[in-house]
Amino acid sequence: MASLLSPNNLTNIVLQYSYILVLAVGMVIVIIGGHIDLSVGSVVAVSGAVAATLMIKQDQPWWVGVLAAIGVGIAVGAWQGFWVAFVGIPAFITTLAGMLLFRGVTYEVLDNTSLSPVPGEYARIATGFQNGLLGGNGYDVFTLVIFAVAVAGYVVMEIRKRRAAIAYKQAVAATPLFITRLVVVAAVVMWFAWRLANYRGLPNVLIILAVLVIAYSVVTTRTVFGRHVYAIGGNLTAATLSGVKVKWVNFGIMLNMGMLAGVAGVLFSARSNGAQPGAGNMFELDAIAASFIGGAAVTGGVGRVTGAIVGGLIMAIMTNGMQAVGLRPVRAVHRQGLGAAPRGRLRRVEQAPRGGSLAALRCKARRPLTRRGMGGRRRVRARPRRTLSPDAPPGCPSPPAANGAICGTKCPGEPQMRPFAAGARGGWDGVRPMPGLGPGRAKTEVALHRNGTQRPERYDLGQGHRTPPVG
Repeated sequence: MASLLSPNNLTNIVLQYSYILVLAVGMVIVIIGGHIDLSVGSVVAVSGAVAATLMIKQDQPWWVGVLAAIGVGIAVGAWQGFWVAFVGIPAFITTLAGMLLFRGVTYEVLDNTSLSPVPGEYARIATGFQNGLLGGNGYDVFTLVIFAVAVAGYVVMEIRKRRAAIAYKQAVAATPLFITRLVVVAAVVMWFAWRLANYRGLPNVLIILAVLVIAYSVVTTRTVFGRHVYAIGGNLTAATLSGVKVKWVNFGIMLNMGMLAGVAGVLFSARSNGAQPGAGNMFELDAIAASFIGGAAVTGGVGRVTGAIVGGLIMAIMTNGMQAVGLRPVRAVHRQGLGAAPRGRLRRVEQAPRGGSLAALRCKARRPLTRRGMGGRRRVRARPRRTLSPDAPPGCPSPPAANGAICGTKCPGEPQMRPFAAGARGGWDGVRPMPGLGPGRAKTEVALHRNGTQRPERYDLGQGHRTPPVG
């Protein structure tokens, strides 16, 4: 724990994950708008490659490389924004193609080789510090002043927000709790500032991050564009009918993401002192994970820039902690929060090889489910695992009939399966009622094919009419 909280390690956390935090700022806006961007890692690579090529091979000044990298990011964002906003191709497909396309462009620009080193001024963008501007005896006063101003601004904003809530007669936290929260936040921030001030001062990338966070927090909460992004992600139809220029807003979202990817490309190439063909690999997953951990919703319309920064810092601290204790950092840990497959009731049908008849019907055990509704949470009892063979019921021929008909086997508590005549349904062997449906005149049943296909068909009990499946 002492090594994790050391000034050197805290500074390394900021330096090593600065580009991920920059990407997370743009990615959370993309997700709020209801999109996704899978190409940011490749854009980071190609922007860094262009900057390194100009500075190393063509002897251009460091600021030309910075402008070129950001310009490449803007061009990429405009390209993908055109297809997403005006052509109507989903962002997932567009950026997936962009991920492959711009990775190939990176290989072409670098000729599949690494370029290094970059000029010292360019490298200091990501590795430099602001130290000694205001003096200090063993510590940097400038760092303490900057963080003190930030804490004061945070306190003022929270007080104004509380007064506005009280004016509108909204519920607010108790005064002692409110004061305690402000004191705790201020103490943690100033402790972090003191640790930085006693090491090498204020990192340049931290200044860049602070500017981006403040700027985009204002953009997303206090500008028309930000409100339109939330409106599009929350309800696209309502936003369109309300007069929001959806196409131009979506174009701006992708353009902004490309620009921030160019900034991240500058930080990463400056941090690594060069450009590599494999740079930016899987950065998109880290940025997406940071956004979701920070509170963004998959469906869009929900999320905050500060939340994405907190999510990125959580991931950075987890990875850094694993490295500090000697564990191998596994990137898959970061990806576990990207999605979860819902668990449901599954039923498996085991069958003979193709061309034979259905050999057995197995009822797979159902895991206990938890359902959430108006009445709260309730447990659903799991059924025990039972395996039945066509030979089990009395009167069922063993082996099954040569014509492929299904014997009247059933799982406990389920209606019996009705067989078809062999070949009459194009290989469909029989039907069984679909589980979970109550009684009524119209029921839905599942037809079982010998190749494992299950197809629902509707059966009207009143008229005795069945819509047969097509073989």
